[in-house]
Amino acid sequence: MRFDALRFKDRTDAGRQLAAALARFAATDPLVLALPRGGVPVGFEVAKALRARLDVLLVRKIGAPGHSEYGIGAVVDGENPQLVLNEEAMALVRPSDEYVEAEMRRQLLEIERRRNLYLGSRPAASVLGRTVIVVDDGIATGGTVRVVLKALRRDRAAHVVLAVPVAPRDTLDLIKADVDEVVCLATPEPFVAVSRYYEDFEQTTDAEVIRLLREAEQFESKSSTRSAEGARHG
Repeated sequence: MRFDALRFKDRTDAGRQLAAALARFAATDPLVLALPRGGVPVGFEVAKALRARLDVLLVRKIGAPGHSEYGIGAVVDGENPQLVLNEEAMALVRPSDEYVEAEMRRQLLEIERRRNLYLGSRPAASVLGRTVIVVDDGIATGGTVRVVLKALRRDRAAHVVLAVPVAPRDTLDLIKADVDEVVCLATPEPFVAVSRYYEDFEQTTDAEVIRLLREAEQFESKSSTRSAEGARHG
């Protein structure tokens, strides 16, 4: 297929198209978790269409001693933050327990700082027993997403859906074992880069993330009202 046949105008356009593909989940009162920053404009449109709560899911890599770019694990934000280690990388690097513990604490502080920046004092949403839709603006290797999905499993989300506009098919094949469902609008071959499939892929700013998360609070209030009415009539 031609590249232009697969392009999205921007993240808002991709989010609206993705929301249409996720419409069947509206009745489950889902929680939409967006990966900042680029996933937030996409997740905003999904939450808006489904009248769902939108939250961010922050992930911080733990790098190897002396080689911070080589990831040996990650810390995932949430009601109960999770440490997810890469067993192969850990076996190769063999960092001390003290090093891993110190890095985990350091990254948790950065997660807290960024959550406060985006959401103030608002606590992370609980995923326990819920349908959770994880949204990003696209996936290349899928490393971060796999860490997120493992953490959500540990937190006992009832049904986890990965929703992205574009990703390579082989990456999705690897991810499927960690998720209940995958909704992806385009799997071009050969895959070049996520940015290639957007006409406008300008970097999402912190200010935009903050604005969208504040606007999204109205979706949560409507979702809560709907859930309460359902419980009264159930």
